[in-house]
Parts: sequence; C-alpha cells; structure tokens
Amino acid sequence: MKKSDVNGENAIELFKYLKSQKGFEGFGKGAKALAMAAMCKARDKDYKDSPEIKWNFTKFVVDREGNVVARFEPTHDMKELEKCVAELIG
Repeated sequence: MKKSDVNGENAIELFKYLKSQKGFEGFGKGAKALAMAAMCKARDKDYKDSPEIKWNFTKFVVDREGNVVARFEPTHDMKELEKCVAELIG
C-alpha cells in the first residue's frame, strides 16, 4: 500500500485505463455538484473536457470481464452506485 498518482504523466496504468474507458461526465445536480464544479473551474476552466480524476473518491465499477461499466464522481448518490453493482451481481 502506497500513495499512487492517478493523473498526469506518472499516473499508474490502472487509472490510465479506467479514465480511457470512462471519461468525466459531470458532477450531476445539486448543491454539492455546483460547489465541486465551481472549485474545478477555478483551477481549470476546461476541466469538463478532461478525463482526469477531479477529486478523491471518484469510483469506477468494473464487471467480471474487466469492462469499465460506470464512473461515479464523489458528488453522486451512493445509492446509484449500489444499484449499478447490484445489477451486475444479480
């Protein structure tokens, strides 16, 4: 266990792969999403066009065959993630 880079030239191969399969699709709606978008825009006005991981706790769901099924940003409702996983294992 060690800290790993998830963005940039030193990103580990796993995260390069995950981001290539599921790019950034937005933070959703609501107060948390608006706050996250404002913070990211202050750092990078083109943040929406980059697949880079924007914040800790971005989650990727991978099926049993290794296909990246979904990407959930930290602002997404975890019930959506739970539903996605349940559908895969159900």
